[in-house]
Amino acid sequence: MTPEALLQDKACEIPASDDGLAETFDAWTRDTVRRTEHALAALLPTSDTLPARLHEALRYAALGGGKRIRPLLCQAAGALAEASPDALDATSAAIEMIHAYSLVHDDLPAMDDDDLRRGKPTVHVAYDEATAILVGDALQAQAFFTLSELPLPAERRIALVRELAEAAGSRQLVGGQAIDLQSAGRSLSQPALEQMHRMKTGALIRAAVRMGALCGAADSPANAGVYRALDDYSSAIGLAFQVVDDILDAIADTATLGKTAGKDAYDDKPTCVSMLGLEASRALAAELRERAHAALAPFGPRARRLGQLADVVIHRAH
Repeated sequence: MTPEALLQDKACEIPASDDGLAETFDAWTRDTVRRTEHALAALLPTSDTLPARLHEALRYAALGGGKRIRPLLCQAAGALAEASPDALDATSAAIEMIHAYSLVHDDLPAMDDDDLRRGKPTVHVAYDEATAILVGDALQAQAFFTLSELPLPAERRIALVRELAEAAGSRQLVGGQAIDLQSAGRSLSQPALEQMHRMKTGALIRAAVRMGALCGAADSPANAGVYRALDDYSSAIGLAFQVVDDILDAIADTATLGKTAGKDAYDDKPTCVSMLGLEASRALAAELRERAHAALAPFGPRARRLGQLADVVIHRAH
């Protein structure tokens, strides 16, 4: 089924008065972030659960901060497939657990050795290195446990687990981090740099989009056009997100970023800015925005939130 055919399917039609389209983007964003925060707070062990210090650190890492871009993407893609809000909230929380775990480990002294994340001390600074490692381990396990408990048919839960596991594994997120660490002080070609970005950052963004859709519609031959369009969209914004991060690391201050500014240059890491220059990097981000919007065109107004999120990702660099 093509994206156009999906939109014409009466079962997937959105009424003209749909509240999700009528409300402003800012209101939708605030509500989605609030629901994600609520889901995370409910799904993570309470801070007085044994071992209390570990669970306190777990909640410190995952709650009360971040842009929540991945949950927003998950929810926006889920709207296309008329997915259950309960399933989307829990799935968004699971994705954010994986993201939070990756940041906790990324900040460790053995990796990027950063002291600040989301405007507060990193977990290994606020607690200690061993606790930070265990927090990452526990968040990863909790993410998959959460997916196993979703109010969806078993085959759909398995598909979601597979999607997240693939995105978080050695051929995607973890592999991208390994390449990033190995690349310090080295020069990469633009294709190699883009591949690293697609793995380290883009893989989980792609998973967020696909998992939102999977909460409502199977990735089957009948829906091949839908998933192809969503993959084209997420491929564009996944790379754009890291391109913009490279730009911001070069031009923004620590207070704005919520993490240490200029660290890529200090660590002599290859970035889009160091390779292409600032203006060429901005031009690349703008080109990727156009690709994202072109991928969404067949969906029409149903994909408005996904289009707005693409704009949010790219406009951070201006």
